[in-house]
Formats: sequence, structure tokens, C-alpha cells
Amino acid sequence: MKRKIIPGQISTKDLHQYIIASVAPRPIAFVSTLDENGIENLAPYSFFNAFSSNPPIVVFSSNRRVTDNSTKDTLHNVRVSGECVVNVVPYSIVRQMSLASVEFPSSVSEFAKTGLTPEPSETVSAPRVMESPVNMECKVKEIIPLGEKGGAGHLIICEVKLIAISESVLNGDRLDPHKLDLMGRMGRNYYVRASGEAVMEIYQSVTEIPLGFDGLPKHILESNILTGNDIASLASLKNLPDEQEITECLKYHPEFIPLDAVQKQRKAIDLIQEGKSTEALCLLMS
Repeated sequence: MKRKIIPGQISTKDLHQYIIASVAPRPIAFVSTLDENGIENLAPYSFFNAFSSNPPIVVFSSNRRVTDNSTKDTLHNVRVSGECVVNVVPYSIVRQMSLASVEFPSSVSEFAKTGLTPEPSETVSAPRVMESPVNMECKVKEIIPLGEKGGAGHLIICEVKLIAISESVLNGDRLDPHKLDLMGRMGRNYYVRASGEAVMEIYQSVTEIPLGFDGLPKHILESNILTGNDIASLASLKNLPDEQEITECLKYHPEFIPLDAVQKQRKAIDLIQEGKSTEALCLLMS
């Protein structure tokens, strides 16, 4: 049974919590801007993502406050300057990022309050956060208001003009998620740390046509032991093994021969977790 949540029938505050807890974890844009007086502003936004690579576009939303329908300094500053820097948030600065979410007066720089270090950007006037391992210098292409009431967002569409990346988070020409150690936002006061055992690699070719669930034998689909993830690992293979391949598999793994149906399924799970889906499928079809 599922609970129904109908917008308009509950408070905006409660609806907001249902949405942000469901759409999670979310990446965090730690946005630095300058106002017309040269005062630096720094604020985190988790209504944020990348939307295009060519042109390179990232978008974040600065929402009206639910309490009094007021707007935030970041929105004012990007309207005035037409630029910003999107800084990523690693675990090492997550508490400082949280401090920046406090509603300080416009005359106060969050850099001073958080102890973070502003460093000059190359293509925009707004400073980068030195402690952030990736900084995206952006020009604001468009600001789209989504409503006029408290909780309404303003989509701030940004074109990336330069990305500054710390060498310490690179493996060759690619970013290493474990070295980045990024934080993600969830509902209420919850965050997630995207490194260590929380990170997994799932490869699926988008050009080769896989078996799919409908291409697997019925007894595998009806298993009470294999999970949906287990079966999906088998369904991602290109072909079913033929009799010769199954025979060769059993020759190589004679320990499979005496297993009963339940034991085969449990062993198949182990094989799948070891990245040996082909052997697992051969075992289940033997």
C-alpha cells in the first residue's frame, strides 16, 4: 500500500520535504557570486545538475523562501553580474558548506564566516573556492522563474566557460570518485558521502542488444532466491550459453555438478557478485 501525496492538499513545507527526500541523493552546487559592491557571496544549492555537454550547461535553482516569499542573495547577484562559479563539495568542507547556508545579511561575506578561501577566477569576476577540488566558472544564460509564491524556484541556466580541477583528484585524464569524496544532499538534515563502499561500478553497453528479462529461461525468472538485481545481471548478457558452453563450464568447475537447484542459485549469486555473470548463467542452465 502506498500513501498518496497530492500537491495543494498539504503545506508547501511538508511537500518540500517529501520531494527532497525522494529525489536523492542530489549533487550540491556551492555557488560563489559577487554583488554590485564587490561583496562575495557563497551558498549551497542541491536543486542542481548538469544538463548538456555541448554546450556545457549546468543548472541550479534558487527558490523563494517558504517563510516570507523572499529571494536569496545569489539570485540577486547573478541577475546583476550574469556570472557565478559552481564549486563542488567534498567531505572535507561539508561542515563549512553547511555554515554558508545560514541567512547572513547581504553585507556579510560567507567566505569570512566559513573560513573558506576565495581565489581569483580566470573568466569571471566571482571568486572560486580554493578548498573545492573542482570549480566551474560560468556565465548565466537565462533565469527562468517557476512561480511567484514561497517555495517557487528560479532556474539559473549556466554555461561553463572554464573548469579548474585539482590534480589530486585525477587519475590520468579522468576524475576519481574516491579521491573527489563528494557529498550529496538528501531529505531533512541527511547527507551521503559518495566514496568508499558507497561507490560501485555498473557497466552496461548501450550499443549491444542484451538478452533482457524476456530472453531468460522461465525457472530463472521465477526464482525465489535470485533478486531483481541478480537477474538483471544475467539479462545484461548478449546470448544464452549453448550446450557445449555449459559442458565446458562444468568441466572447468566440477564443483558445480553435485549442486541441487537451490545450491545452484546461491552459488550463482556469489558468481554474479564476483562479476562472473556468464558462469552464473551457465550454472543455472546446467
